[in-house]
Amino acid sequence: MKRSLFCIVISTLFFVSCSAAPEPQKTQLQIREFQTRTFQVKDQKLVLKAMLNVLQDDGYIVKNIVSDMGLLSAVKEADVENKGEAFAASFFAGIHARWKKAQIIEATCNVSEHADTCKVRASFVMKVLDNKGGIIDLKQVEDQNYYQEFFSKVDKSIFLQKQGL
Repeated sequence: MKRSLFCIVISTLFFVSCSAAPEPQKTQLQIREFQTRTFQVKDQKLVLKAMLNVLQDDGYIVKNIVSDMGLLSAVKEADVENKGEAFAASFFAGIHARWKKAQIIEATCNVSEHADTCKVRASFVMKVLDNKGGIIDLKQVEDQNYYQEFFSKVDKSIFLQKQGL
């Protein structure tokens, strides 16, 4: 009995230790690299307008644009409340219950002209709020694919802007 229990414990430890290691954290330089894209366009305002269109198409509300500085900021909100989670939290904690209620993504974009190009840096921050407005989670979006998809849409939007569409 002891021997079989020992084998089970050792086997479990072996499988746990062999599981995939977590990805190493990205450095700020690595993050900045995929947050930045250069477009073969000299007109900063055209690029800002293209980004504005992309963000609006994706459901963002534009909060601020400072065109002479090349700065744009926008926010997207979504209700992420799970009725089952809300019920369970209320049942067990009463008026002190807290559960995920909203997700907010804040976008900040910076456009700079360099010779015959425009360099764009975009950053996205995701917040999760509870039912009382408190922050549950706050993190910078570090998914390279998220930024690639955004810049792909901006590229298409620049093309449409150039065509006058």
